[in-house]
This record gives sequence, structure tokens and C-alpha cells, in this order.
Amino acid sequence: MAVDRGLLLVVSAAVLVGLASASPFISDSVFLGSVGSTGRSLLQAKKNCPVNFEFQNYTIITSKCKGPRFPAKQCCDAFKEFACPFNEYINDESNDCASTMFSYINLYGKYPPGLFANECREGKLGLSCEGVSQKDSVVSSAGQQAQSSLLAFIMLTFGLAALWFH
Repeated sequence: MAVDRGLLLVVSAAVLVGLASASPFISDSVFLGSVGSTGRSLLQAKKNCPVNFEFQNYTIITSKCKGPRFPAKQCCDAFKEFACPFNEYINDESNDCASTMFSYINLYGKYPPGLFANECREGKLGLSCEGVSQKDSVVSSAGQQAQSSLLAFIMLTFGLAALWFH
């Protein structure tokens, strides 16, 4: 019984640390899906994205990033304003969030392929989300609910397991 409780505490702590360690950057690797990949992906099936990008507000990008010139500063700032609230999800290479997000951005904005990948570069960690306003974003409707639901489910599961083995 003591071993079960110790194992339960270690697993609980590991899960909580994993959930709490979100990076304030958008990794450059998210752009790989928007430009196309030539590598093998046959055995690398990705999970579905927990964020529903279909119903997000793309006017953040489409109202500020307009052709035919697509000014880099306006386009990149608009992209960060839209994408930073989802950085935890789009940086996760085990799901299809980045490719799904870029599909909808290109669908609604009719942008040239690779526009954001070629224009938006900031450093070796990717695009910084520091200072990007999060208050007007719609992450709370989809992304935060998914994360909150997952956290509540995990806590409930571990609580019931602790009661069961008590």
C-alpha cells in the first residue's frame, strides 16, 4: 500500500509538471507543416488536435495581413496575436494542430504558401509570445477548456485511485 501511494504521488507530480510547462514561444518547427514535408511520416501518425481551429476568429490575421505585398511586420504580428494563445498545442509535434491551423489560415486568408514561414523569424527558439496580448483571444473557448477538462479528469482519476487503494 505504501508503494502504491508513493507511485501515485510520483505519477501525479510528473503529470502536473508536464501540464504546467508551456513554452512562451512558437517553435519554428510548426512552419514545416505549412510548407510541406519531404520526410517520412508513414509510421508517425499524429493525434487529432484538441483545439477546434475551424471556428476560430481569423479576422485577427486577415484584417492586418493583406496582399499583394503582405507586409512582414503586420503579418507576423497578426500571426503571433492569433497563434500565441495556442502555442502549447501547435508546438506539440505529436498532434496535427499546426497543420490544421495553417490549413484554416490559408483557407480564410488565401495566403501564398510559406508566407509566415519565410517572413516570420525571430530567433533560435522561434517566435516569442512575450508581450502578446492574450485577452482578446478565443483560446478560452476551445484550448483552455480542453486543458481544464484534461486536468480535472486526471485529478479525478488519481483521487479515485487514491481512495480505492486506501
